[in-house]
Amino acid sequence: MSANDLREKTPDQLREQLTELKKEQFNLRFQQATGQLENPARMRAARREAARVLTVLNQKAAAAAE
Repeated sequence: MSANDLREKTPDQLREQLTELKKEQFNLRFQQATGQLENPARMRAARREAARVLTVLNQKAAAAAE
């Protein structure tokens, strides 16, 4: 999902998506530890998506504080 798509969402929707991404990251780490991870690139993608969501949340918070 691109940053432009994320900017259209509300902060509550972004927090919900961030929670889902954190759960996905946990599951991926668990799969890696047990040797069941099929797509290791997904770990990096999930981490980057979470960072994107956090960036947009911080931008929205900064804009609201002004």
